[in-house]
Amino acid sequence: MPEEPKSYSPDSIEKIDDVALDLQNDLPSQQEIEDEDKRSASRKAVTESYWSLVRHQFKKNRIAVIALYTVYFLFAIAIFADVLANDKPLYASYKGTVYFPVFKQYLADLSISRWSPDLVMADWKELEKSGDVKSAIWPPIRYAESDEDLANTLAAPSSDHLFGTDGIGRDVLAGMIHGSRIALSIGFVSMFFALFIGILLGALAGFYGGWVDIVISRLIEAILTLPLFFLIITIVAMVQQGSIWLIMVIIGLTGWTGIARFTRSEFLRVRNLDFVSAATALGFKDARIVFRHVLPNSLAPVLVSAAFGIAAAILTEAGLSFLGFGVPPTVVTWGSLLNDARNDIHAWWLAVFPGFAIFLAVVSYNLVGDGLRDALDPRLRD
Repeated sequence: MPEEPKSYSPDSIEKIDDVALDLQNDLPSQQEIEDEDKRSASRKAVTESYWSLVRHQFKKNRIAVIALYTVYFLFAIAIFADVLANDKPLYASYKGTVYFPVFKQYLADLSISRWSPDLVMADWKELEKSGDVKSAIWPPIRYAESDEDLANTLAAPSSDHLFGTDGIGRDVLAGMIHGSRIALSIGFVSMFFALFIGILLGALAGFYGGWVDIVISRLIEAILTLPLFFLIITIVAMVQQGSIWLIMVIIGLTGWTGIARFTRSEFLRVRNLDFVSAATALGFKDARIVFRHVLPNSLAPVLVSAAFGIAAAILTEAGLSFLGFGVPPTVVTWGSLLNDARNDIHAWWLAVFPGFAIFLAVVSYNLVGDGLRDALDPRLRD
């Protein structure tokens, strides 16, 4: 006989509904499932290497990533400055001969090639107007940073000069494009000198300790007590004709103390670890232990300090040029454009555009440094 269906009391049915409702509440929602899948995929995409973890953590900081892309943008402008702003065409057909004047000028500066006598001092714009140049492809900004137009001084921004002109008729946008090359080169080259000195002295102080640490630490403290900006002004003022390299070297020779302190503290921490003790027990020389074992594991905080140092170097150069102690007057920098703005307060474009460029570069490097500092902090990793 067929089995009769079971009957349930109202209390039993209510308990079953409660259990089903609890199970439904315990089940993850679709959004939670998707979020967990994304986290799992992100964890799988990260390799086990240290720098892969740092890169993964850095990418989580969107502001730092945007700042890094801004640094890339400024770096690209500095590299392609001659292609973006120049009074020579990129391509020109002159008297039946094809020229690439911008690139040929590079070869001429390196003494690899020579201009023909009629093109050594040629004005390509006049050649185009006279019809000698049949066709030409010009850069987006058809002015060099040193082109002077005394009939068009302190001109407001217009279609001919997008950022206006300065007191002697030079195009401000062209000067800013070429000035980015000077600003970034000063930042990177000066930090190269600072990194070399700071890492060397910090490594010696942290690895050997004792009287070596005492001497180097007292030297760092002595330099930190000096008013470095005024010291730089004094040194530059003693030289009759300033130069870009002089600014780079001075900033590098006075900006290594923070890097040395970071390196020293990291060496003090790493030198007592097991792998250093094992390398010492195996009889490795000190130079090999320092440069192949200790130093690669101590560079992380130094990179953060270097990012902040580049921003500080750019700001220092801008301050020197603004005060008239920077590069020679014929060289256009962001700081020199700000200096020109003091001569005419109505020429607002001489203060706004270079000032914004300095602000953008300094903030970008500082944000990259903040992102690196957070990415290198193991307490903030997921």
